[in-house]
Amino acid sequence: MRILFLSFYFEPDLCAGSFRNTSLFQELRKQLPEDGFIYVLTTLPNRYKTYKTSALAEEKGANYMIRRIGVPEHKGGMMDQAKSFGTFYRESMRLVKDERFDLVYASSSRLFTAFLGRRIAQKKKCPLYLDIRDIFVDTMKDVLKRKPLLQKPVIAVAKMVERYTFSHATHINLVSKGFKEYFKRYKAPSYSFFTNGIDDVFLNVQRQKEQQQEPNPIIITYAGNMGSGQGLEKIVPQAAKLLGNRYLFRLIGDGGTKKVLQQKLEELGVTNVELLNPVPRNELLEYYAKSTFLFLHLNDLEAFKKVLPSKLFEYGAFDNPIIAGVGGYAAQFIKGHLSNYILFQPTDVDDLVEQLRRFTIRYEVRTEFRERFARKAIMERMAADILRKL
Repeated sequence: MRILFLSFYFEPDLCAGSFRNTSLFQELRKQLPEDGFIYVLTTLPNRYKTYKTSALAEEKGANYMIRRIGVPEHKGGMMDQAKSFGTFYRESMRLVKDERFDLVYASSSRLFTAFLGRRIAQKKKCPLYLDIRDIFVDTMKDVLKRKPLLQKPVIAVAKMVERYTFSHATHINLVSKGFKEYFKRYKAPSYSFFTNGIDDVFLNVQRQKEQQQEPNPIIITYAGNMGSGQGLEKIVPQAAKLLGNRYLFRLIGDGGTKKVLQQKLEELGVTNVELLNPVPRNELLEYYAKSTFLFLHLNDLEAFKKVLPSKLFEYGAFDNPIIAGVGGYAAQFIKGHLSNYILFQPTDVDDLVEQLRRFTIRYEVRTEFRERFARKAIMERMAADILRKL
């Protein structure tokens, strides 16, 4: 039994896809029969230009091999990402040319890793199990809406790739139930909804002690990507300006719009926002421990009304109140599963500031949430589901 495992990001890279797929890989290894073998194709760490870490290009174990492909450095732009994926695609096809597989698993947020999985599964005549973390066509409609001459051909090609890929999958897992309606058009695959989850590193942290007095300053922390999808430049500088130095926004990460964010802060003369580069998880825990609120924001785009941000699971493991500027399915999920939060309309500065000023700070253990969405339990069920497809 041989499984090909495709994921553009893998640990030690820092991102949701990396954490999810590394955890799933480890669980699959545990559940494999004695004759089982997993061949992982991924990339050398490349998620953030400002976060450098090393990893072996090849790792071998009793029932696995990991090959990490070097891709061109990128800054998060579309052309940079296309070049990086092109390298990943060509090298992957070369590496699997003479290999045999009984199943191909591919995890994809930008469609094209799923497309790679489809191409290989077709050549090897084996089942294809897809893990879909985003809807690429929807995203491109929003990202390119001000460039109609570019939008039309890009969407046309993306739809063809999508049909070719999804119509022939054996099974598709959707990380958000917000995607369910969109995927009704693809009737051939079976479906599941294994969400993102909370990693043990966050479940094992000590509980935040109840503070007897209001902290000064009130620290609002965001950690993650800083791209067009997050739209931080549309909310943080403006809110920080209105709130004043009683509040400190601490933003940890990197991405395609970080420079735009910096420019907006300078333009408004904002002094109560810290911009920090990405840090390893052990350091991130220290920043979370010093925080009052944990912050999340998605841009006000139609595509993001279907998504379920992985950051919600990470934040939900802590006792801190959460500030979330999201709509659509993510807002429904927060109302149904979380507590002790501020939920505001994306990009609505006045809504955020008003709610924040009225909010009574408290810390609360989200016991039920932590138990229900522990990553280990979710990955155990997903790994078993993958093996049933063999």
